[in-house]
Amino acid sequence: MTQDLRLAVAAELERARARTALLTEAVDDSDLVRQHSPLMSPLVWDLAHVANQEELWLVRDVGGREPVRRDIDELYDAFKHPRGDRPALPLLGPAEARAYVDQVRDKALDVLDRVRLDGRPLVADGFAFGMIIQHEQQHDETMLATHQLRDGAPVLDAEPPPAARIPVTGEVLIPGGPFTMGTDTEAWALDNERPAHTVDVPAFHIDAAPVTNARYAEFIAAGGYDDARWWSARGWAHRQAAGLTAPMHWRRDGDGWAYTRFGRTERIVADEPVVHVCYFEAEAFAAWAGRRLPSEAEWEKAARFDPATGRSRRYPWGDDPPEPRHANLGQRHLSPAPAGAYPDGASPLGVHQLIGDVWEWTGSGFDGYPGFAVFPYAEYSQVFFGGDYKVLRGGSFGTDAAACRGTFRNWDHPVRRQIFSGFRCARDAGPGAA
Repeated sequence: MTQDLRLAVAAELERARARTALLTEAVDDSDLVRQHSPLMSPLVWDLAHVANQEELWLVRDVGGREPVRRDIDELYDAFKHPRGDRPALPLLGPAEARAYVDQVRDKALDVLDRVRLDGRPLVADGFAFGMIIQHEQQHDETMLATHQLRDGAPVLDAEPPPAARIPVTGEVLIPGGPFTMGTDTEAWALDNERPAHTVDVPAFHIDAAPVTNARYAEFIAAGGYDDARWWSARGWAHRQAAGLTAPMHWRRDGDGWAYTRFGRTERIVADEPVVHVCYFEAEAFAAWAGRRLPSEAEWEKAARFDPATGRSRRYPWGDDPPEPRHANLGQRHLSPAPAGAYPDGASPLGVHQLIGDVWEWTGSGFDGYPGFAVFPYAEYSQVFFGGDYKVLRGGSFGTDAAACRGTFRNWDHPVRRQIFSGFRCARDAGPGAA
């Protein structure tokens, strides 16, 4: 069993590294060191940062080996240097960064061959390796977002997502009652997903699919961006200060809208989930539509609760890992798929595309669950608790399956929209609902 786990971990490490290589080798060195947006790091910083985290946790901590490059630890400490300041740091150049990445990986694989994958919690079930795999895949999604922000000719290619297989409209009633939120059993779950706990959620309705481009365009056409009624006080202040008039990357195209996606501009696809909207935009749309954003607990119940058994699944479709027929994940495509493209991934109650396509804003702030315990370091989750963050759920087309499950929690500032963020709406159920 241990050998099977080692092989599985090695394969996941290689898969993550292949994606990192694709994202960093698709551009020349001048693009690699350039900051394409003050919101993002230069790609070369992300490249060396993933290796530095791998060195800190796998080579030094798990392996007990001598440091490879202790002198660069501070340069790649995300807490010491805001993204806007990173281009001015004496970062490793592209060739030196790639050599460092390779050197660290060789040592990490040697540690994997030798270390026991049981005993202390950090190594039990390969947790530290899983944490590093997820960390690299998270940075790969961040680098994909940087690619979306870069100017110039397209450098990334992928097959288009599948067409809709069934019509998905309207909303679904989620019955009231308790369910198990979070997890105690997912081996590579991060500390903010733990512990499992019971939450009693009143009955509510939730959209069967994420809000689409066509539906969002109706909000714009109705003057949604010009009517303060639909916006919270903070949201309206931000809309005015930032000059928001449409989702990020949209522009007028005759009588409709076009979207620039990874260097290619084309008409928006009506039935695709809207993407690159901030929390305040999602909140305003929901108010205009007579709805609200779901709470985090509501979202997770819609995604995991099986009314036939009363248990919480790992994913909407069951406990098996995602397959291409279930969800749009892993950068297989470079856009969300139309609503109705993944009927095999629907929840038992008929809620679609909860995993993949777009991160979904919820109405909840980010905090620890009852009984939360830091593991293995406070800077992953705890330092963000109670801050100006909103929780996003479900992953996007740029999220890898290794870093996405029914319990996975993402969070960001409510003004952020360079991320692959969308939403769906919810509303309270009326009297007498189940």
